[in-house]
Parts: sequence; structure tokens; C-alpha cells
Amino acid sequence: MASEFQRIKLHAMFDAFDVNDDGYLQEEDFHALAARWGRLPRVQADAELTERVRSVMLGWWQQLAAAVDTDEDGRIDMDDLLAMVDRLGALREAVTATADTVFDAVDEDADGHISRREHQRLIDVWHGREIAVGTTFDVLDRDADGRLTRAEFAELWVQFWISDDPTEPGNYMCGPLTGIPIG
Repeated sequence: MASEFQRIKLHAMFDAFDVNDDGYLQEEDFHALAARWGRLPRVQADAELTERVRSVMLGWWQQLAAAVDTDEDGRIDMDDLLAMVDRLGALREAVTATADTVFDAVDEDADGHISRREHQRLIDVWHGREIAVGTTFDVLDRDADGRLTRAEFAELWVQFWISDDPTEPGNYMCGPLTGIPIG
């Protein structure tokens, strides 16, 4: 059973992924997500990274469909997604496996760190539009060095997907959550 915090997080994810805004997640939404992420400069410049990003995006669809599309109609609504909450903890390995690809896609200058500007780009690509983030990056950047290392990013990425604790900074990896104060 999803907590109120998990409902808020999953609604934000659902809204970002429902590219055509029809109230369902469908395979074509994930193809559109792959195309959206494919427009990131580093992804555009690297065919291998383009394929990895596409594989991650379509892999999210395949995992969701296999887990919750029980009537096999190719559509997942919010209730279907909420039914998956109890399985999130078991997906830690799968989530961790996607962190490197997302990191590489967002690390535009390939310096091995995600800057504030690169993180803003992640949020904008995630949502498909510009998003005001306020102090989100400051919450993520716990050592206040102005960047996220690959290891920090991976930890935050897992928190984003799996955590039910609103105090964990990774919950805000993809931007602020409506009704939940950051920090």
C-alpha cells in the first residue's frame, strides 16, 4: 500500500512519463522519453550512449508492463502504478543499473561530475519542460562541493526510486514534489 509520500512521488513520475497526457503510460510514451533524452548533447554525440539511454527508457516500460499490466492491454494507469509500490524495494539492483547511463547522459562535459547546471538539465529533460528547482541541488549536494560524483548520484538515484522517507535527499533528484517542502 502506497504511503501519501509515495503517491506524490509516483504522481510526479507518472505526469513526467505520460508524454501525450492521456492518463495512461504506454510503450509509445517511453519511446518519446527515449527521444527526449536522446536530445541531450552528450547522448546526441555518442551512438553507444544513445543506445544505452534508449535501452534504459524502454527497459522501464518493459519492467512496468511485466509487473502491473495484468490485463495486457498495453496501458498502465495510476492505480496500476501504485500497485507496484510494494515491489520497489526488490528492484534496487535494476534501479542501480540505470544510474550510470543516466549519469553519463547528463554529464555533458564528461568530467565525471554532475554540476548544478547539468542537474537542472536532468530535471528539465525528465519533465519535458523547464522546471523551477529552487534549492533542490543544494539538498542533493550534501558535501556542498557544487557537484555530484557518480557514487553520490547512484545513491540519490536509488533513493529517488525506492525511498519512502521524505527526509532522504534523493527523493528530489528529479525536482521538487508538489506539496512537499525541500530540505
